[in-house]
Amino acid sequence: MATHEREITEPVDLCTANGRRLHPDAIGWSRHPILTANLRGSWGRNKRWDYWAILAGDLAIAVTYADVDYLGMASIWWCDLETGRTGGRDNNIPAAFGVDLPDLPGTAPLRWSNRRGGVALVDDEGGVTIDAAWRESDGTRASLTARIELPDGHESLNVVIPWSETRFQFTSKHQARPAHGVLTIGDEERTFGSTGDAWGVLDVGRGRWPYRNIWNWGGGAGHATEIERGSDHVVGLQFGGKWTQGTGHTENGIIVDGHLTKVGDELEWTYDWDAPLRPWTLRAPDGSIDVTLHPRYDRHSRVEAVVLGMEVHQVFGHWSGTVRDDDGVTYRFDGMQGFAEEARNRW
Repeated sequence: MATHEREITEPVDLCTANGRRLHPDAIGWSRHPILTANLRGSWGRNKRWDYWAILAGDLAIAVTYADVDYLGMASIWWCDLETGRTGGRDNNIPAAFGVDLPDLPGTAPLRWSNRRGGVALVDDEGGVTIDAAWRESDGTRASLTARIELPDGHESLNVVIPWSETRFQFTSKHQARPAHGVLTIGDEERTFGSTGDAWGVLDVGRGRWPYRNIWNWGGGAGHATEIERGSDHVVGLQFGGKWTQGTGHTENGIIVDGHLTKVGDELEWTYDWDAPLRPWTLRAPDGSIDVTLHPRYDRHSRVEAVVLGMEVHQVFGHWSGTVRDDDGVTYRFDGMQGFAEEARNRW
């Protein structure tokens, strides 16, 4: 299942020296985030974000730290997938004042705070520590303390999607990273990851987007069985679609015990936008990926402004199906934690 895409093995800048155009040497993919996103100029079109998620059984958590030039975000969201109870805090910062993200992801702490609380994400060689405090909509004090590990040698999917010399996106997607911590809402504490059943997800974005765009993204992690030998393995799923079509590059791959198999084919996504809690099925043309997400919760959001708009269906549930790696080994799973989404944007 070798991909036609070029693998990048040495550090490279995303842009040319003036930061305004895509550097040709940046086009391709890598197993680690070795690209420096030296974006300069074109104010209003630049998008920078780090999005962390934790999948922990009935609990899903997301932390967003973003700068889209005219707006910054430092937000927390959580959901009890069994009951549908949700909470968190959206902090929207005009002109992204005080929201800074490094050109090379993971090389500087991300911190933002006000009198109501704050968010801090601090990377080190072994992972990231997340600390957040906020008040729920009813005034209840809440906090999150989490650790998402980065095991030695654990690979991620890093790719540059080139729409043109002036519109392009670098994304770094991490799946199947062990997580643990505690979410506190008032007097209620919810501990996760103590039995190895919680997984961290990271979506890094650095780029310069067209005004209108649509994307699919899906992922998940858990244990899978090698069909031939019956052995147990940790598998991470990383899928994308729509926004990459026509570029010759994808953000598709699987991670088995920390090793990435890059998938160069676009996947066939089958789902119903108007009924997002129905199954979402993804298939590769060569049969190497054949998986279905069975949703249990739809995180639907819609924002409409004069010149800006976004609508997203992000569903959480369990994956079942099979995937095949570069060595031709097939893995089967059922009940793997995960998510999938479609986002429609004007930004």
